[in-house]
Amino acid sequence: MLNRTKYLAAAAAVVLSAGLAHADGHEGPKADTVVASVDGANITLGQLIMLRSQLPAQYQQLPDDVVFNGLVEQLINQQLLANSLEDVPARVEMTLENERRSLLAGEVVNALTEEEISEADLQAAYDARFADQEPGTEYNASHILVETEEEALEVIAMIEDGADFATTAQEKSTGPSGPNGGNLGWFGPGMMVAPFEEAVATLEVEEVSAPVQTQFGWHVVKLNDTRETALPTLDEMRAELTSEIQQAKLNDLITSLTDAAEITLPEDGAFDPALIQNLDLLDQ
Repeated sequence: MLNRTKYLAAAAAVVLSAGLAHADGHEGPKADTVVASVDGANITLGQLIMLRSQLPAQYQQLPDDVVFNGLVEQLINQQLLANSLEDVPARVEMTLENERRSLLAGEVVNALTEEEISEADLQAAYDARFADQEPGTEYNASHILVETEEEALEVIAMIEDGADFATTAQEKSTGPSGPNGGNLGWFGPGMMVAPFEEAVATLEVEEVSAPVQTQFGWHVVKLNDTRETALPTLDEMRAELTSEIQQAKLNDLITSLTDAAEITLPEDGAFDPALIQNLDLLDQ
């Protein structure tokens, strides 16, 4: 009968002694150093390291000896249970195959994303992105929303007679910005419905528009101010451009691998797509 406490202590002593041997100038522990075994199935130091690296944050804070002993016990228990399984279900084998494929593919992707992107490549990507773009214009405008054109004309007449635009908006506007004097803040191209945006673009600062109809009703618009928006700098775009370059490299790699590979695809209609929901097939 296995004395688990003594076994774990012995396992820890094996690794500790290996570490001491390393300090004395001899070869120390490696990833394939066997820490424990169950009926000939080895549990290695590398397996423990990987398992610890995947622990939730709260367990990462525990003392190393507590984590070490706990992980050894966990892997021993898992190996005991795994050894007791006489017939491995097909679904388990298929899951293992999928996980292996995913992990190996992930290693290739990780290696690619760790490659340094040169400043020249970043600059080229930046130039390509913004080659045809000019600094845009943003607008700060206020509006008064009413239901009919007649009401809009009445509002315009009030303002022309000296009524304050913001006060009139608070009194007359049915839009959500009415209590705020009709102020819509700053907005750029595409942020407002087309008729409204087109009307704003024709105004001079402090000018009030003729009635403008949209699906929301009739607007009386006042342009408060404009400003030019600068293009983002390379540093501001660095992370996004880096990601795009990496994705392009990955796409190129997949394309080259695809061209070099012999790939067989199912013929149209060969499989009913609904079959992927049939878990019963895994037990046949």
